Amino acid sequence: MLKKTLLALAIATVALSQTGCFTLGVAGVAATALAADDRRSTGIYVEDENVEWKALGRVREAYKDVHFNATSYNLTVLITGEAPDAKARDEITQIVKNIPSVRTVNNEMQIAGATSITSRANDTLITSNVKARFIGNGRVSPNHVKVVTEMGTVFLMGIVSRAEGDAAADIARTAAGVLRVVKVFDYLPAQAQSAK
Repeated sequence: MLKKTLLALAIATVALSQTGCFTLGVAGVAATALAADDRRSTGIYVEDENVEWKALGRVREAYKDVHFNATSYNLTVLITGEAPDAKARDEITQIVKNIPSVRTVNNEMQIAGATSITSRANDTLITSNVKARFIGNGRVSPNHVKVVTEMGTVFLMGIVSRAEGDAAADIARTAAGVLRVVKVFDYLPAQAQSAK
């Protein structure tokens, strides 16, 4: 299946280069190379994307003015943002739990008013800094850890060994602007870790 996907992307890249859209083709090939190193199956990867879209749509339908983010990794959903009260926070958790295929929901929403654009931009910068620190560190692959930042708190998701998870947390903790690090990992079985 991976070979068919790579072949299709190679053909698309050639076709796009003939129409002046070469940059898009190269980006597609780069994304496929990163996905090849993802520890999730292709089906789970696609389902994670579907879960995020469904969560966003369903929560926005019920709560139009709430700052809400859903990040799904290996069918574990991390909810971040701000809710007006505990009742709304609990209802949002239930909305996401009711999405078929969701395994676990970690609701980290704060009971507060929505954050400012400046605060969100700062969170984006922190996420970029943490991701950059993962590159070439030799202890954890940036392809195995997803980084989400909300109000200076960095959430780390992925399928990792205990050593990789600890290394990712140590690296994230020392990035500028990080107030706290929360691990939301799925850990590899001990046999898989020792085979590395």
